Amino acid sequence: MTDTPRYADDTISIHTGYETEPTSKAVATPIYQTVAYEFDNAQHGADLFNLAVPGNIYSRIMNPTVDVLEQRVAALEHGVGALAVSAGSAAINYAVLNLAEVGDNIVSLPQLYGGTYTLFAHMLPKQGIEVRFAEDDSPEAVEKLIDSKTKAVFMETIGNPAGNIADIAAISAVARKHGVATIADNTVATPILLKPIDHGIDIVVHSLTKYMGGHGTSLGGVIVDSGQFPWADHAERYPQFSQPEASYHGVVYTEAMGPAAYIGRARTVPLRNTGACLSPMNAFMLLQGIETLPLRMERHCSNALAVAEYLSGHDAVDWVSFAGLPGDKFHGLAEKYMHGRASSILTFGVKSGFDGGVKFYDALKLFKRLVNIGDAKSLSCHPASTTHRQLTESELAQAGVTPEMIRLSVGIEHIDDIIADLDQALAAAR
Repeated sequence: MTDTPRYADDTISIHTGYETEPTSKAVATPIYQTVAYEFDNAQHGADLFNLAVPGNIYSRIMNPTVDVLEQRVAALEHGVGALAVSAGSAAINYAVLNLAEVGDNIVSLPQLYGGTYTLFAHMLPKQGIEVRFAEDDSPEAVEKLIDSKTKAVFMETIGNPAGNIADIAAISAVARKHGVATIADNTVATPILLKPIDHGIDIVVHSLTKYMGGHGTSLGGVIVDSGQFPWADHAERYPQFSQPEASYHGVVYTEAMGPAAYIGRARTVPLRNTGACLSPMNAFMLLQGIETLPLRMERHCSNALAVAEYLSGHDAVDWVSFAGLPGDKFHGLAEKYMHGRASSILTFGVKSGFDGGVKFYDALKLFKRLVNIGDAKSLSCHPASTTHRQLTESELAQAGVTPEMIRLSVGIEHIDDIIADLDQALAAAR
């Protein structure tokens, strides 16, 4: 939590969360490469553990370098607080486990990143948490799956790899009507294009590995708490926030943390006890990426639109899915939430099917063949043979993945060089 004024994103990305360190006067955020922190005395240690005073205990739970990152992302997302963890997958797992336990369920939109789908379809059910996939992205499809044991509604603001855009305000309104919290993965949009909290979302998650870091060097994830969900008013559904927490000295989070009850519990229960913490070095590297995030997103968006327009007019391309195109079925939602800017993930199908997709993929020279997204470099993936290859045919269809689909993460290189590489690879696919 921070008292920093509400600066523009460009300024927040560079300054929020850090003031010149008083001992060394370092302007860059120092890397606090330490495991633990000394207490002034026994009472100081007790006060820290009781959440009565701010400060550091152990770097599995908090670290000054990581704290700067958390404050900066929280400010960008208009949240009340944040928790940085080791990877985006850890952020999603903790975001759910902070709400649900054995016998509970969550409702999810159907089109998801492959790793998230696997977590939801195969791992959480073995831990006693049912995941109900809506038949489509509509609020009506979500609402009919909600019951008294539903603890969260989950969505991706821009789907990876399908590029679908959720009507987040409509879905969050349905969830709030039933007293259910919403979780939105905002990795692809980033807070530069979209701030889900401003549209009613309660909890935002990111893979910081992607656009936020932006250079393919460091893993990281983050959970952002809006501070807007009334946990105490829904104590029957969410008793963990308004009743004493047995695993943490009997603290009552709504009393100790106020609006930040959710993120306070995420830090002291899931993170503290299972340990997927972010290293100080990775936090430092991710902060370097965030400083240029607003500038990079401008180029990502303009390059992606140019690529989508080029592919749409190519006779070797069967279809293009990119919400930034005026004719795309999600363009209206892109206009509603992101002023038409749909980030830089797009998918398309090569006319010659699976074999053509593989030939195109193998012929790329500038584009890197890998499974990351959001890098300054242009990246390409053939989901059916990589990120989603573990899924069955019906699961692939539900996730929106077809055999010929190519996913592009368009980088910030010169657009002429990007299109030239696509052109020669499409020629090879013939």
